Amino acid sequence: MTLTEASMDALRGRGDELADATVATLFARGEVGKFNTLMRYVSTAGAPLPDGLPEVAREYLHTTAAPPDWVDWGEMERARLFFTDNNVHISTALSFAAMPACYLVPHVARLLSATHGLSYPSKRMAETGQFTVYLMQPGAFEAGSRFIPAAQKVRLLHAAIRHHLVREGRWDTAALGTPICQEDMIGGQMFFSMLVLDSLHRLGIHMSEEGADAYYYAWRVVGAMLGVDQDAVPRTVTEARAFLDLYMVRHMGPSEEGAHLTRQLVELYEEVVPGTVFDPVVSALIRYLVGDTCADWLEVSRTPFDTAVRAVPQLLGVLETIEDRSPFGAWALDRLGHLTSVFELSTLTRGRVMHYAVPEALRKEYGVSGAVPRTRRWTPPAATV
Repeated sequence: MTLTEASMDALRGRGDELADATVATLFARGEVGKFNTLMRYVSTAGAPLPDGLPEVAREYLHTTAAPPDWVDWGEMERARLFFTDNNVHISTALSFAAMPACYLVPHVARLLSATHGLSYPSKRMAETGQFTVYLMQPGAFEAGSRFIPAAQKVRLLHAAIRHHLVREGRWDTAALGTPICQEDMIGGQMFFSMLVLDSLHRLGIHMSEEGADAYYYAWRVVGAMLGVDQDAVPRTVTEARAFLDLYMVRHMGPSEEGAHLTRQLVELYEEVVPGTVFDPVVSALIRYLVGDTCADWLEVSRTPFDTAVRAVPQLLGVLETIEDRSPFGAWALDRLGHLTSVFELSTLTRGRVMHYAVPEALRKEYGVSGAVPRTRRWTPPAATV
């Protein structure tokens, strides 16, 4: 699809036909409660479906039980190794760049405010972290994995949100487009992939072209499994830059909901940081990664750490050099990153169970092995707007 304002407008009127039809049928037959209760026990790929599952739900689960047939498994393994090598940095980028970017889109911030319990702001962060960990586990698409059921549930959850908001008259479709439309799903995919890569680059992380391309590719696979029209998805990071730039120009701006969600995000991570002396680092890191204009829109406070945080790339650059030159250093830093990510996720859950369509426990372990070859250092594509 040629990227134009008109093509972007066309994406605003489209949801996910398969998931939307499944949810509409479940609501029409009064089987949503029964479906959610039974789905509690469908948490691993290949597990037998429980008795009593509504037929339309059984058909949906069967249809969406496998990744697209175009998946390059070698590329997916490179993506997993890239994640293993950079997991703590990716978690940082997701938390302090990708999520605030979502809040910078006023209609997305409004949707998040309307559909998520604001008294528990860690929920969405924990869900995002859990989903990414499931994706990057070895055998994520094989029997026994948790990624495929998670993707199936997220896709249905999106459809349920569309159904509720439109049916209850809580969404101005004429002005805002379909809730969680194709344009916004692709935009979100760009935030969690391209914007994360941009943030890693800004933090001074050493990335190869192969690793960055593989990470972006993995999120294309995720998009396909979440019902995103692949004909409209950028195929390369260069095309992704053009889509992301146009999406940001079209939609980003200040909003009361965005500022409120950001305050909650900052307060959440200030609780994670030990003590109070370094609490301002949270705001400073967000401001550094999203820029002053966006940070002002989100009402992120300026702090004495705003200048100091600019030294982070130099510090991380030293650690990256150690990792590049020492196999033991690489192992130690990878292990530290793993433990840090586990701590962050367990802190975000606050001992609670994470939900998609139905409850599902957060897993703390994931396998790691190998390393991504460090060749041809990655540099971001130039801005297009």
